[in-house]
Amino acid sequence: MRAAFYEAQGAAADVMQVGNLPDPQPGPGEVRVKVSVAGLCPGDMKFRTGFAGEPLAFPRIVPHQDGAGIIDRVGEGVDPNRVGQRVWVYMAQSGQPFGAAAEYLTLPAERAVPLPDSVSFETGATLGVNAITAHRCLFADGDIRGLRLLIQGGAGGVGLAAILLAKWAGAWVAATVSRKAQADVVAKAGADLIIYRYEDDIVERISGATDGEGVDRIIDVDLATNSETDVNCLAANGVVVAYATENPSAELRLPFLRSMFQSHVFRFVFYYSIPKAAFEQAIRDVTTCAEIGAYRPEIAKIFPLKEIIAAHEAVETGDALGKVLVSI
Repeated sequence: MRAAFYEAQGAAADVMQVGNLPDPQPGPGEVRVKVSVAGLCPGDMKFRTGFAGEPLAFPRIVPHQDGAGIIDRVGEGVDPNRVGQRVWVYMAQSGQPFGAAAEYLTLPAERAVPLPDSVSFETGATLGVNAITAHRCLFADGDIRGLRLLIQGGAGGVGLAAILLAKWAGAWVAATVSRKAQADVVAKAGADLIIYRYEDDIVERISGATDGEGVDRIIDVDLATNSETDVNCLAANGVVVAYATENPSAELRLPFLRSMFQSHVFRFVFYYSIPKAAFEQAIRDVTTCAEIGAYRPEIAKIFPLKEIIAAHEAVETGDALGKVLVSI
């Protein structure tokens, strides 16, 4: 099979290769998916570069946790009727060396989720890391219907997923962006209020839009930088959820008394440690949201497998607005 892979950590142009590898065969409890589309996430880049100082997990890695395709073989103990089933996959490369950037992928059967006929493979390849992380950020502290939310970093992968899911769930959403092109994408996703983070006074805009009460939830891509702004935007008993950082040594400072007096909650979400029940609920919800047409991801660009280096670079530079995909 054709696959993209790397055998050392480093820049995509230095370590990424495309070549032929043996076709994988499903083991007990596994399915084999003929991959149509693979999705890229910042985490894929961090694994490749050793972002947090972690060594290469396997001698050779086929990257990408997200993808979509059709089951073409099943292992022992798996319902043979699943052959021919359209699926989206999650944690494709978690705990094993071979992910979705290949013609064929084997993985535990439960990680291949039935994809409704109305949902394209391209959309299916976006329903993993971004959507499930966003779901946990939004719903970890209960229903959000009728609540007011602020998405810090609304044009990012998780930010856009959070806007789509929040609007589906009946929330009011404000989102911060850095430039006009991002504002257009965020508006398309359904944000009710768009704030330019380098031009607008975020606290003032939120205060004006909420009659001085603040927002009930904040989903933040960079809490270490935004903590003071977040606290000043947050209503009493509000929740701030952080899910990412660009600085592995970042430290967090908070105004203790103000947050204590307002009973603020600070939550941290990491995709790979989301509780099992919450993860399963996220899978059900994002699939339903996509099936009814409420989850409409912004696709920045679809690269062919042979141009996977350019695909990785598009994610790393931040130039791509929306999800970057690789067509297998």
